[in-house]
Amino acid sequence: MKEFLEVAGDLIFFAVASLRSGLRPPYEWRQLAVQIAEIGWRSLPLVVASGFAIGVVTTLHTRSTLVQFGAEAMIPGLQSMSFFNELGPLVTGLLLAGRVGAGIGAELANMRVTEQIDAIETLSVDSVKFLVVPRIVACAMAMPLLTTFENAAGLAGGYVAEVFRSHISAKLYLSEAFKSVEMANFVPPTLKTTVFGLLIGIVSCFFGYTINEGSAGVRRAATTSVVVSSLLIILSDVILVKLIFFLFPEHAI
Repeated sequence: MKEFLEVAGDLIFFAVASLRSGLRPPYEWRQLAVQIAEIGWRSLPLVVASGFAIGVVTTLHTRSTLVQFGAEAMIPGLQSMSFFNELGPLVTGLLLAGRVGAGIGAELANMRVTEQIDAIETLSVDSVKFLVVPRIVACAMAMPLLTTFENAAGLAGGYVAEVFRSHISAKLYLSEAFKSVEMANFVPPTLKTTVFGLLIGIVSCFFGYTINEGSAGVRRAATTSVVVSSLLIILSDVILVKLIFFLFPEHAI
């Protein structure tokens, strides 16, 4: 318990120090662009593929149930509301925690082991500002965009699964999918993924930046980053959904 509290305290201090460093000029725009490309663009194929596959599977599962009640016309609306409210944000967050969290943790831990971080600091360069802040900001910026692609791919997968069963047109499918969707069903759940991105960035950078245990430390940093990031995403999702319910009691599911 004592070790857990010490790690939690160090993580909070690390997050505050990173925030302060990020607010002070000069800003590392070039590093930020590199990290956005690495974290956002290179995660896009995984996000789109998973969204399409989940869209197909959820449609196949829900169709068999809704047909029993003569409610198959609700499939497009159910698909869109499921992805916009929960499936898209949560699946994208967990995917990014697995791919990006492990990568950041291992990369920074390896730089610590090989003394690259020490070399950067000997050049009077703020290593937190140069290495940590761009990765945290890039995670926070990429998450809402990737979630939007996940939602779009989920609807596309749902349409492909549905068109083979009912031959529904794309225009009618989209019309039914967005008929009940309001801004409160899309904007708050998408924006909450910014918090997921911050958690992934802070946790992964913390373990990668602070663990210095040789090759075993690199593996530990990567694994711990994924596990802790995923747990915090799930926990924060519960809290944020409650907050959305409180702010939009009539619209949020």
